[in-house]
Amino acid sequence: MNCPRCQHENPPHAKFCLECGVSLALTCAKCHSALPAGAKFCLECGEPVTAGHGTSRFAAPKSYTPKYLAEKILTSKSALEGERKVVTVLFADLKGSMELLADRDPEEARKLLDPVLALMMEAVHHFEGIVNEARGDGIMALFGAPLAHEDHAVRACYAALRMQEAVKRHADEMRRREGVLVQIRVGINSGEVVVRSMGSDLRMEYSAVGRTTHMAARMEQLAAPGTIQLTAETLRLVEGLVGVNPLGPVPVKGLDAPIEVFELMGAGDARTRLEAAERHGLTRFVGRSAEMEQIRDALDRASLGRGQVVAVVGEPGVGKSRLVWEVTHSSYVHGWRALKASSVTYGKATSYLPVIDLLRGYFGIEDQDDLRGIRDKVTGAVLTLD
Repeated sequence: MNCPRCQHENPPHAKFCLECGVSLALTCAKCHSALPAGAKFCLECGEPVTAGHGTSRFAAPKSYTPKYLAEKILTSKSALEGERKVVTVLFADLKGSMELLADRDPEEARKLLDPVLALMMEAVHHFEGIVNEARGDGIMALFGAPLAHEDHAVRACYAALRMQEAVKRHADEMRRREGVLVQIRVGINSGEVVVRSMGSDLRMEYSAVGRTTHMAARMEQLAAPGTIQLTAETLRLVEGLVGVNPLGPVPVKGLDAPIEVFELMGAGDARTRLEAAERHGLTRFVGRSAEMEQIRDALDRASLGRGQVVAVVGEPGVGKSRLVWEVTHSSYVHGWRALKASSVTYGKATSYLPVIDLLRGYFGIEDQDDLRGIRDKVTGAVLTLD
């Protein structure tokens, strides 16, 4: 029996997955009745049994993946199959869903569950991850496959924070309207997987190498409601870019020794790896004298009132960001006002994101500012313009 979440092959008599620990019991998507193995229809309500124990609304990834993202994934399909990749795996579920739904009509239960699943998926898709499995009250998502991203671990962390924030807002409404407490827990781990194949419905078949998916599932199960836990493997990829709270060595079922576990608290102040490295001290800058001279000439012309634009183009990792950092921290721009804006691929859903970033920097707007504080800063800056 293949696990509906991690696709690990389990013995026929297994009640829980040996790889990720999820329950293998077959249940009806409509009335949640327990079903015998191999059942095609529910013995209580006659509902057809969907593959992977999914719901009719979230039966296959293609049914809930945004069109633009699905097209990008299918374009990369042929290059992906059979490839070994380092990815970040995210598991999220609704804590205590069985207790929450115990005395409710199946249709009413779905009305409670589906909006929560939709919020989880939106957060994943916002950062170009793929929800590979949606199972009743939770999801499994991949970052770094099938779409390759060098910052896959950062994206997974940002997605986890986004979904927690969205679900908390939704939970406030549910508490007022239904009198129920809705909380999710999230687990994240990074490691290698080997992609076997991808179907036309976007569902990926893959073999986990080592403990990649197993550890992500364990992090989810260990997380308290409303929290996010990640492993040291993920932290190494996001260090300096997110804030964490060390939880110390934690025993994990299936492992001989405890492992270091961390609670994700929020996004860090640093937006790039260079900014994170700057806090620990940068290595000495050497070379690039010709490029520095070109930029200095442009600055001289700009200082005389002739506006200039300099484009720095190069392959990833050659030092473009460091070159710009050296210029903006040099005597060349003494007395100048330097404003910084950035753009990321997962920000394409936000119109004019680089312009917004630039204006936030100009007006000195911080994330913690409320509406009144933002209005005061904008008004004050506009009034002082020439």
